[in-house]
Amino acid sequence: MPPRWPRKPTREDPAYRKLEDRINFAVHVAAFTAVNSGLWFFHTLDPAWVPWVSKVTLVWLPLLVGNAVYIFAIADYSSTPLSPRPDSNLNGEP
Repeated sequence: MPPRWPRKPTREDPAYRKLEDRINFAVHVAAFTAVNSGLWFFHTLDPAWVPWVSKVTLVWLPLLVGNAVYIFAIADYSSTPLSPRPDSNLNGEP
């Protein structure tokens, strides 16, 4: 059963941003694992077929680690809005 969000999802909601970033990271990890395990499997069967497999892994792994560092250490999920809402009235008038 898919998770339900209690309100309309928007990137301005810090909890939603955090969840979305973590889901994107999980997809990134899954893609890295699937592609690299397949490449290394075929490299084990015939090393001449994919001689560049180590380069793919060594380029992609720092990108994955960088993504993790950003999400878990750098990203700011505070409640301050990313940008002013277009429907907000800056003059404070009703």
